[in-house]
Amino acid sequence: MGDPQLSTGMASLDRVFRGLLRGDNLVWQVDAIRDFVPFVGPYCRAASQSGRRLVYFRFADHPPLATEREGATVCELTGSVGFEKFITQIRRTIREAGRGAFFLFDCLSALAEQWRSDRMLGNFFMLTCPYVYDLESLAYFPILRSVHSLEATSPIGRTTQISIDVYRHQDALYIQPSKVEHRYSPTMYMLHAWKGDRFVPVTDSSTTAEVRTSMPWSGLDSVRFRLGTWNRTFLKAEQAWDALQRGERPAEDPAALFRTLALMVFTRDERWLGMAEKYLTLGDLLGIWKRMIGTGLIGGKSAGMLLARAILRRTHPHWHDLLEAHDSFFIGSDVFYSFLVENGCWWLRLKQHDRHAFLDDIEEARRRIITGTFPENVIKDFAEMLDYFGQSPVIVRSSSLLEDNYGNAFAGKYESVFCANQGSHQKRLEDFVAAVKTIYASTMNEKALRYRARRGLLDRDEQMPLLVQRVSGGLHGNLFFPHIAGVALSVNPYVWNKFIDPSAGVVRLVFGLGTRAVDRADDDYTRVVALNEPERRPETDLDEVRQYSQHRVDVIDLDANQLVSADFSEIVQRGPDLPVEVFASQDREMVQRTAEYGLPSSSAWVLTFDHLLTRTSFVRDLREMLSSLQAAYNHPVDLEFTANFFTPDQYRVNLVQCRPLQVVAGSAAAKVPAMVAGQDVVLEACGAVIGQSRVTTVDRVVYVIPSVYGQMPIQDRYSVARLIGRLLHPEMRPAEDLPAPQIMLIGPGRWGTTTPTLGVPVSFAEIDTVSVLCEIVAMREDLIPDVSLGTHFFNDLVECDMLYLALFPGRKGNRWNRDFLESAPNRLSGLIADASRWEHVIRVIDFPNLETPGESLKLAANSLEQKVVCYREKNAAESRNFAVDAR
Repeated sequence: MGDPQLSTGMASLDRVFRGLLRGDNLVWQVDAIRDFVPFVGPYCRAASQSGRRLVYFRFADHPPLATEREGATVCELTGSVGFEKFITQIRRTIREAGRGAFFLFDCLSALAEQWRSDRMLGNFFMLTCPYVYDLESLAYFPILRSVHSLEATSPIGRTTQISIDVYRHQDALYIQPSKVEHRYSPTMYMLHAWKGDRFVPVTDSSTTAEVRTSMPWSGLDSVRFRLGTWNRTFLKAEQAWDALQRGERPAEDPAALFRTLALMVFTRDERWLGMAEKYLTLGDLLGIWKRMIGTGLIGGKSAGMLLARAILRRTHPHWHDLLEAHDSFFIGSDVFYSFLVENGCWWLRLKQHDRHAFLDDIEEARRRIITGTFPENVIKDFAEMLDYFGQSPVIVRSSSLLEDNYGNAFAGKYESVFCANQGSHQKRLEDFVAAVKTIYASTMNEKALRYRARRGLLDRDEQMPLLVQRVSGGLHGNLFFPHIAGVALSVNPYVWNKFIDPSAGVVRLVFGLGTRAVDRADDDYTRVVALNEPERRPETDLDEVRQYSQHRVDVIDLDANQLVSADFSEIVQRGPDLPVEVFASQDREMVQRTAEYGLPSSSAWVLTFDHLLTRTSFVRDLREMLSSLQAAYNHPVDLEFTANFFTPDQYRVNLVQCRPLQVVAGSAAAKVPAMVAGQDVVLEACGAVIGQSRVTTVDRVVYVIPSVYGQMPIQDRYSVARLIGRLLHPEMRPAEDLPAPQIMLIGPGRWGTTTPTLGVPVSFAEIDTVSVLCEIVAMREDLIPDVSLGTHFFNDLVECDMLYLALFPGRKGNRWNRDFLESAPNRLSGLIADASRWEHVIRVIDFPNLETPGESLKLAANSLEQKVVCYREKNAAESRNFAVDAR
């Protein structure tokens, strides 16, 4: 029996259920909301009579179910604010109402319409119902019968404690419970007629059959598929599109249907929506639907790729032949949300909204994701998609809602995973599922969360749709790879010669998979090409060209079933069909040497890309592509691509990704002082300077002494990196009304390397508060700074408006004042109490300081001239008070 203190307000109905229990959620399935209304009044009176609080959640368009006059606290919401904000507000209100409260919800079907997703309605109920149960409260949920797919009805049916069907026949109401948890009676699940104040079991078959057949029945779950709001909307649009193709007038306005579909699947950002309406067709959106797993949005990366292709097709007919066709699949955002809900990760994820606790429990959340499971219907869709691809390699890419958007690139913050896609069907499916979960787990990594925190995005709705793309390329022996890949920018921020036009764009080019173009490779280099001067190189002679060319190539080894790196000479040797002369030049000295010593002739090739850049249409096509996309975006763009050649001058390009390039306006006319007294110069560099020109005051220098660092054991180098992270992210922050300090970080080799012998192995999140980043080329003679245009590292620099420069000791125009940097007062142990043992390698110098109270540190950088000078200046203004304790 139930709890005598709880009631529906109708004693006879209580008896049908054998009473109510604390925590009961009651779902009322009706054909119209008017059939639910008669049950609301008694429920409200029962709440009042028992002295319990009644909260009414109002979010639908139907007439109100309760008012404040009936004792209800009305909480007005709308599902249009997004699922996360909606569910968070619901949960907060339920918690504030306290234990034992009564809750009344508007018709749940309205939420499915607002979200255009039955799956999200199911998720909403799976999150809300248990919370009501845990607080020993009661809740009424009406929902329309036979309009939702199993993605809504199955989780609702599994989760609720009581489910009741309400029927209206000849203006009389009938009820039939279909689930009453932990209670039973011989007549409980019979049809009951509402007569006066009693619910009477209908015992004759004639009346039962007449009532049940008076309304259409949706059929058995096993023999029917209910379309739900998602597919119904797309089918309606498909009918309109088919009519347009036949030259007929569709029944519904195609423009209105397009906007509805675009909001459902493409974007909810008005800026992107305007571009979609200009360049995409209703047929394009229907094409997404047919290649989609689950429901929801496809995310920024997918949207950018599709939009860029559509822009080019509209720009000129020749792009139809030049662009490689795409046959990508899209895993909708709702699949991600459902996975989190079903695997107990949702509430852990919501902690990300709290800027004081956003890193709490992330390891537990990642563990639950990696060990989580997908429902059978999603696994079936994954398997069917893999059947489509056969044994072609695929890449699973993050495509979050905030990713690749105006203002937020998220470059490298989330994972992308190559699947070689070899082996048995079960093995390939397991590998694919593991790839999906790896990317889902990356939403909980510290790097991504710190990025969101830094850019004020913790409270934004961040979902993780996925883009599944066929890997572009060809099979050469057992190795699969594209001939070339790269990252192209429509604006060139690295102008190393006066003849280079920044507006012409730049490309970072590699042979093989594009992983070496988007990631900084510690053991190799790439070709950086100014598109208006493709033959002009930063290197000064043939020896430098040979030394600083690409030597390693990323490929997919089908036998090993994984991505591997191999020497270019080995690739040439194993791929006799490669048109190697398009991408490489023969080193005459090496040709002679190979002949003399009987070495493979493949070792004489050097990846210069000279033929590609001067004897094909590649540069012209790429400039046209960048120009067209920048014009359409009304903003500089950053795109990733691959290309494959059929003959030495015929190729196709695969546009993999396109996003707005985050460009921070700077002072193009910043002048570097011509005359600075030698003793006042702290640092002067000429060469690799990337970032906006500027003249600024530096408040703090953090300097890692190259000669000391170079002698340290590997483990100590990691300790130095972690200490720098603590130093640059103090627990106590400057007061909000004070400006952030301008910090210059100087150190040996590469910042952010994964190889401590080549530099300092910090993560970018550890140094993202720095204003100027300087790499001293002093770790190894054959190591030069990697001009990281187009890499994830470069995008981080741009988004932080960080100036990057390299200092080449011994090269003309380059010097640094080691005596000053190593003798000036060191504040390290004063900022971090346990850091004294590292004072011999890390120096922290503030300006002004006690020894030079009237002196400041100035930095002048001119990117166009590729010059930087940092110098001490007398009679400085009073210091900005920024010093904080980093302990």
